[in-house]
Amino acid sequence: MICRILLLISLTSCVSGAFVVNVTQSSYQAEENNNITLEWMFTAKPESSSTSLHIYCQLFTDHNDPVLYHVDGGVEVPESQDEHFAGRVQSDKDALREGRIRLHVSRLRTDDSGLYECEVITDYGSSSDECFLNVTAAVDQPKPQKPTVRPQPESRGRIGLYIGLIGAGLALCVGLCLLILKRNYFQSSGGFKKTQLIFSQEEMDLQCKQNKIVIEEVIIDVHTGHTQHSSFPLADR
Repeated sequence: MICRILLLISLTSCVSGAFVVNVTQSSYQAEENNNITLEWMFTAKPESSSTSLHIYCQLFTDHNDPVLYHVDGGVEVPESQDEHFAGRVQSDKDALREGRIRLHVSRLRTDDSGLYECEVITDYGSSSDECFLNVTAAVDQPKPQKPTVRPQPESRGRIGLYIGLIGAGLALCVGLCLLILKRNYFQSSGGFKKTQLIFSQEEMDLQCKQNKIVIEEVIIDVHTGHTQHSSFPLADR
């Protein structure tokens, strides 16, 4: 009985001291062009040297297995990162000291989908765990249609006022043009008649002197209504 108890205590201590790597989330769902953070946790010992820490994280797909994060002897090795993830993966160094692997992946693509595994090796143990990421294509959102702007009653009133003013202005211009044309016509016509009248009078005097035209003069008395006739040659006048 005592042997069984000692064996149980020994097994419990061994299990509790085992090195473990776990994912904080077994699966992720995201849309392309967005960002996401993948996270693993491992057993960290402060007394252990950082130079004994080795981390190897990669993506498993049907085509290839690109590496997204590599730590060798406690130092990141960016040269090991596959060009598929170049410039898109950032690690949290402060979290790494606490036993957490936090990888921030930006500008997600649909071919980032797949199984991600991180393997951690230390001088006190090694382990690994994996998670799945599914990246869907971005949905094109319809462009918002511009609302049809309807003229307000006040706007319609202003438009009518402007049209009325324009019409009145045009009518005034036409009237002024007609008035000016009419005045010019009468002025030119009257001057012509006056000139003709002057020349006609001279000609008439000449004719009267030559032909001795007799003009009859009639005088009417407004009180009695009697008339008085007299005649004389136009030349004598």
